[in-house]
Amino acid sequence: MNNSRGTKNKPEKKTPQKNKKKTTEKKVRNHKYIFVVGGVMSGVGKGVASSSIGLILKARGFKVTAIKIDPYINVDAGTMNPTEHGEVFVLDSGLETDQDMGNYERFLNTTLSGKNYMTTGSVYLSVIQKERNLEYKGKNVEVVPDIPLEAIRNIEQASEDADADITIIEIGGTVGEYQNILFLEAARMMKTKYPDDVAVVLVSYLPVPSSVGEMKTKPTQHAARTLNSAGVFADIILARSSVPLDDKRKEKIATFCNVKKEHVISAPNVHSIYDVPTNFERDNLGSILSHVLHLKNGQKTDLSQFEAFAKRGKTSKKKVTIGVVGKYFNSGEFVLSDVYISVIEAIKFSAYHHGAQPEIVYLSARDFEKPGTLKKLATYDGIIVPGGFGSTGIEGKINVIKYLRTHNIPYLGLCYGMQLMVIEYARNVLKIKDATTREINPKGKHLVIDVMHDQKDKIARAQYGGTMRLGSYPAKLKKGSHTHSLYKRHAIQERHRHRYEVNPEYVEQLESAGLVFSGRSPDGVLMEIAELPKNDHPFFIATQFHPEFLARPLDPHPLFTGFVEASLKRKRKRTS
Repeated sequence: MNNSRGTKNKPEKKTPQKNKKKTTEKKVRNHKYIFVVGGVMSGVGKGVASSSIGLILKARGFKVTAIKIDPYINVDAGTMNPTEHGEVFVLDSGLETDQDMGNYERFLNTTLSGKNYMTTGSVYLSVIQKERNLEYKGKNVEVVPDIPLEAIRNIEQASEDADADITIIEIGGTVGEYQNILFLEAARMMKTKYPDDVAVVLVSYLPVPSSVGEMKTKPTQHAARTLNSAGVFADIILARSSVPLDDKRKEKIATFCNVKKEHVISAPNVHSIYDVPTNFERDNLGSILSHVLHLKNGQKTDLSQFEAFAKRGKTSKKKVTIGVVGKYFNSGEFVLSDVYISVIEAIKFSAYHHGAQPEIVYLSARDFEKPGTLKKLATYDGIIVPGGFGSTGIEGKINVIKYLRTHNIPYLGLCYGMQLMVIEYARNVLKIKDATTREINPKGKHLVIDVMHDQKDKIARAQYGGTMRLGSYPAKLKKGSHTHSLYKRHAIQERHRHRYEVNPEYVEQLESAGLVFSGRSPDGVLMEIAELPKNDHPFFIATQFHPEFLARPLDPHPLFTGFVEASLKRKRKRTS
């Protein structure tokens, strides 16, 4: 600190020795950390539990941030197949992450940095780079303790950058797996170093076998003991099950898992994930966490706004039927809606905003490759074609887009959904029958969608990981356009994830034929939004970016809100 302003010619005033400590001592922030780990099986809701814990603590007046640790060697989530890992969520920074990062941002209504996500691969890469740079000063670098210590450094740095009071760290996978043992070691080391400032929450599943007819606690007991074998002990157990816990099971878990009975929180299935925070508060989770972490601010949990939002989702009487046409839905006998989870949640937020309950139907693009299958699209109030890659189902999507355009059915295209919209328009309005994208046909004669200029060399060198146009970029909107009326501003900032773009050589032809590029990059080179004027179509808009990544429960995205509004108008016309 420089105190020389205005004292250049004055003698230095000596501070009495007894006060010197007060003027030079740096205030140390008593930061708190909550580790959330899983037991029994994956997929029981650690991400939603972590998000709900964050919301509860935020509602008590604390500043909260959240971190996800994925136990994959992948450096980021960008190279993972969505059918295996679910949606790839993109942060403002451009980092491709796990879908749980989207839950954190939506529940906490915040923007997280790239430092809030790490994988085994990214931690190892960081340690190896430091070793190569002699940052370890020649000492032996070992898996333990150097990998856990690097994870701890990342956690503390992310906490400091967010200026947070509390950091929630979700460790992917389940206890007992080799993959996450190093991160459990990090939790153990932090708990040892900061015993009053670290809490551990175990999310464990309690099955109710139909053949037995009662809830079984043994799997959770085993999970708790497995966690203990790593030197980590749960302070709180979130007991996931199809039904609420009774006192007998709470007592049993408390006895055999070494936690207080009141620290066993019932987490039954609920109407939606947005009911989870309220459900946790019924068991006083906010107060219990405050006690475990010695948090004192005297503020009660105020979830009123979030509860009002969740209530709208349950009490809305109006219905709106939205079809989502994707390529990743089918996986054997299962439908993988998690692939498009941000899109689905964005639909919900905007539907609730209009006092409507969305009925979302998952449609496989391959089912529409034959023209005779398109008539069933008329039974929907609106259709979305989300992002994706590759050739699977592409002709089906193009057929869908043509049908929606010619039958005045509301359409919202996202990323690939915009590129295919442009191809459809070029083929059927400009009559360029072989219009295509370089992604599918690199030798095509009419590449109305081409690879971005700065991507060509990366593709030639097979540099795919983390090299797309990623993260937040600005765009300017065309005054008087449909999109401009929805955003109600001239400039926007949205998140991207793509390598291909509308070929500038075809922009003039497309616009002369009636397609409007209502959003462009500030230099005018990249087409960010395409639409048909509102006078020509009730809602026919597509974006090169992913607006779903910025949709929030209490702040729905204007494009989705406009799309739902148009869909509701269509429903009223169809049913009147």
